Amino acid sequence: MNLRALVSVTGKPGLFKLIGQNKGGFILETLDNAKIKSVVNLSTTKMATLEDITIYGEEEEIRLLDVFENIKAKGSNTPDGKASGDTLREFFREVAPGHDESRVYTSDIKKIISWYTIIKELPLFEEEAPAPLA
Repeated sequence: MNLRALVSVTGKPGLFKLIGQNKGGFILETLDNAKIKSVVNLSTTKMATLEDITIYGEEEEIRLLDVFENIKAKGSNTPDGKASGDTLREFFREVAPGHDESRVYTSDIKKIISWYTIIKELPLFEEEAPAPLA
């Protein structure tokens, strides 16, 4: 799974592909068919790559990429993001065992499922991840 160029931006729904940088900030492109480009300035906006995001665990943090791999291995049994909180929590116990249930909220689970829904059809999802940056 090669999700290195995919980012989440605070205050903006969905995911974006990081395509470049200019003097005003980072150039992002939406992942939908519209391919709308925008520039975000890091002094006013926070951005995180999916590769760097972790989830609170009871013993150690769980990488988001590992959760995505578990969801992918589970197949088509992914609940809808609008399912009940109990259904989402039960599903998340299976794909992210050992997550800290007091610090991982239902809204976080909904966001992770919506991100998975966005990226599962992308070619990047099937690509091999490049070697870590030195």
